[in-house]
Amino acid sequence: MNDRFSIAAALREIGRLLQVKGDNPFKSRAYERAAAALEAFDGDLDVLVQNRRLTEISAVGAGLAAAIEELHRTGRSAVLEQLRQELPPGVVELSVVPGLSLKKITTLHSALRIENVADLKTACEKGLVRNVKGFGKKAETKILEAIEKLEKREEWTLLNHALEEGERLLQHLQTLPAVLQADIAGSLRRRKETIRRIQIVVASKEPEAVLDHLSRYPAVLQSLERSGRYCKARLARGLDAEITVVSPDDYVAALHNLTGSTKHIAKLGELARSKNISFGSDSLRKNSPKVSVKDEEEIYRRLGMQYIPPELREDEGEIEAALSGALPILVTPEDIQGMTHCHTVYSDGKNTIEEMALAAEAIGMKYLTITDHSPSAFYARGVKTDRLKLQWEEIARVQEKVSIRLLKGTESDILQDGSLDYPDPILEQFDIIIASIHVRAKMDIDQMTRRILGAIKSPFFKIWGHPLGRLILSRPPLECHMEEILDAVAESAAAIEVNGDPRRLDLEPRWIRAARQRRIKFIISTDAHSTKNLANLRYGVFMARRGWLSRGEVLNTRNADDFMKAVHP
Repeated sequence: MNDRFSIAAALREIGRLLQVKGDNPFKSRAYERAAAALEAFDGDLDVLVQNRRLTEISAVGAGLAAAIEELHRTGRSAVLEQLRQELPPGVVELSVVPGLSLKKITTLHSALRIENVADLKTACEKGLVRNVKGFGKKAETKILEAIEKLEKREEWTLLNHALEEGERLLQHLQTLPAVLQADIAGSLRRRKETIRRIQIVVASKEPEAVLDHLSRYPAVLQSLERSGRYCKARLARGLDAEITVVSPDDYVAALHNLTGSTKHIAKLGELARSKNISFGSDSLRKNSPKVSVKDEEEIYRRLGMQYIPPELREDEGEIEAALSGALPILVTPEDIQGMTHCHTVYSDGKNTIEEMALAAEAIGMKYLTITDHSPSAFYARGVKTDRLKLQWEEIARVQEKVSIRLLKGTESDILQDGSLDYPDPILEQFDIIIASIHVRAKMDIDQMTRRILGAIKSPFFKIWGHPLGRLILSRPPLECHMEEILDAVAESAAAIEVNGDPRRLDLEPRWIRAARQRRIKFIISTDAHSTKNLANLRYGVFMARRGWLSRGEVLNTRNADDFMKAVHP
């Protein structure tokens, strides 16, 4: 089994079965983290296995390295096989449904002989589950919703994986001389968190040659549909690619039409009709005299409005704002001066302080925050108080070697009672504190709200890290009274993190906009656990842009001194 995605799937199943079994939650989480890291790894897995260097992959320790090596060499996992044998009938199949514990699965099997997801879905639809002791109508509804989400999840891919594949495909197409222009369109260009298909628009006078060239792309498994100017193909990672070839004159209009959401394009169409304007053969209006445009900016200009960047084209108020000149100038990667939320070998990072500093310096950053995990995160080798002095001394030594400014910080766990990890006399010595929840402790919505509100009251609460703790396609956001919490954050003058880890992308855009309305400030972070993860910055910027954030609303667009003034405990 040398396919890293197959190995990751096996690791994820081990973690899921451990969780269902009621094993140590940190152990199951470690398998999940390793699976995600393996999926994100773009190096040569064969070389790492052969040279016993698997621990170079983020989140892979010695034990997990052995598990990966076993899967890679034999295609089997003794741990996984044992778990499958130990668990009662139906547990393995039903473990994929979020929220079902071993006890619940066993109860369902005893009462209704349910052994798989299809059986469970049918039982819920017939109203049988609600009559089983310990469930009820509400639980039945939640299970059915979870199954529906599970069915949809299989069709989606994380933004970073889709974008990397889309960019490779785009580069392949651009090697053909007949391709005059080409760009990614659709939800991928709008930078949605999850993607179902890669859409690319191509300007060419030779559509057949372009579609033939697509078929030669190595990742194409099969052609699903093909007509004169359109082809849909299935790619190796389960994504579909759709290529639309248009004449050079229609390229701008087609790219625009295939980028915006259906609602955005429909509303612009109404506006264009009122002005009797058409921009292309397939554009906003087909029966009007066509207006030639050189770029998308001109489309919006001719409609009497500000240019709307692709990330905002959702019909969520952006058209009205653009008509009134109220759209902000969105933050860009070039605006960011400081790399925030970075881990090192002191906790669960893969690189030293010096390696992280040099890597951040090489990409033009002016400052770097070292924010390793706090002691309560023992599963991530959280830094205990007695090791902080060693870390701070090393930061000082590295600072003498580099020009980038190093800020000593922590990602402090928000504990169950709302307090922050580390005693106050320690917290006050940090340059920066990111307060995050990692262990949910099965709190209900009111308990979680009180926990977060308690943390906000701390004088050391300056940045709320990955606020809702989601793992896209894997773990839902934690439940809390978000409006109430945002009001408290605004009153405290704390900032909120937009986490660029592609598995998180947290805070999500709708809540960024809600926080922005309260004049809350933000940081855009990488949550980097390696030098490679510094590239997460662009994904954080994508989410910030989707949340309408401007440069002035993001604290790490400021210089180091001004950033420190804003976030220092």
